[in-house]
Amino acid sequence: MSLPRIPPRPVDDWTDEIDEAFAALRAHVPGSQAAASGGPAARPRSNILGIYAWHPALIRGWMPFSNHLRHSTLSDRVREMAIIRTTWLGFGEYEWAQHVRMSRAAGWLTDAEIDALSEGPEAAEWSTGDAAVVRSIDELCTTKDVSDATWRELETQFSREQLIDFVFTVGTYDMHCTVFNALGLELEAGMTGFPDDHQRSR
Repeated sequence: MSLPRIPPRPVDDWTDEIDEAFAALRAHVPGSQAAASGGPAARPRSNILGIYAWHPALIRGWMPFSNHLRHSTLSDRVREMAIIRTTWLGFGEYEWAQHVRMSRAAGWLTDAEIDALSEGPEAAEWSTGDAAVVRSIDELCTTKDVSDATWRELETQFSREQLIDFVFTVGTYDMHCTVFNALGLELEAGMTGFPDDHQRSR
């Protein structure tokens, strides 16, 4: 794909309806503290939000759920493990790059753990419990289910609420891979994408 199928909507083209739809998100976007002042300078600039900006009704429906996943019952570390492994498997390069950067900056995952998420559940970095988490992500992404044995391992670590949030997080980012690959979401300048030996065939 040489060009995005749906390019980001330029922020100067955003309407009051779009600004209002993004209100639930903008308080959590770095650099958006000036959102209350309105105007293009206060609008979060990113390719992914630029795609959402074409569809304000989708923003209004989606953002409350997205914010729940961002602040769910999962720890930051487990949430980011789920997202980074899922987007690696699904070739969701934009989300992978974004969450690797965020996880490093916030100290949620070490560089060794991020590298291990590219390797999988057999990586030497993982404890038994972590390996079960990564294995469950692989099973969800490849079979759309979790084996009984893996589920029992998860139950020793997580409450029912956490298990539900975990499965929804993996499922959501697996969907993101499909959606944004189909729409042609591109990396922004300065983002570090997949290594050359992990590229999706087109």
